[in-house]
Amino acid sequence: MDTAGRPPDGEELAALREQLADARAEVERLQLDAANAEARAEHSAAESAALRGEVRSAGDAAAAAAAEAGTLREQLAEAAQCAQVSAERYRDLVVRTEPALPAELIAGDTIDAVDASVEAARTMVGHVRSHIEAQSQAGRVPAGAPPRSAPDVGALSPEQKIRYGLAQRG
Repeated sequence: MDTAGRPPDGEELAALREQLADARAEVERLQLDAANAEARAEHSAAESAALRGEVRSAGDAAAAAAAEAGTLREQLAEAAQCAQVSAERYRDLVVRTEPALPAELIAGDTIDAVDASVEAARTMVGHVRSHIEAQSQAGRVPAGAPPRSAPDVGALSPEQKIRYGLAQRG
């Protein structure tokens, strides 16, 4: 029926049926869209839950790694302290066993550094010894008097040679 109260005629009825079919198709499409949206929402919720689980697992792994890193740092500090004490003991041993080397020249925080300073000290002591020996050899005077020899008169003038000869006679 239209607004005037009379029943719809054939054309109006066909148009209304077409609108009804279009509306039903639109309702079916909207229901399908709603079902798809609901499925996507459920999938997203499941994916979100899985990601939350992964985040929790990653957080737990990070906490465990941080704890392990702290433990390793403590062990490293203890090992470094032990290595330094060992190097100090080694240095003291070297100073006692090699009294020819000045203790001031032997230093180092590690055993390798102490070894390097010992080699450098040995080299320096060797250079100093050879220098002192060379100086001592240069300043040495042979024992006893040198042999006597006649003075060289070749550089004297004839008059000086005559005077020298007369002085030798008399």
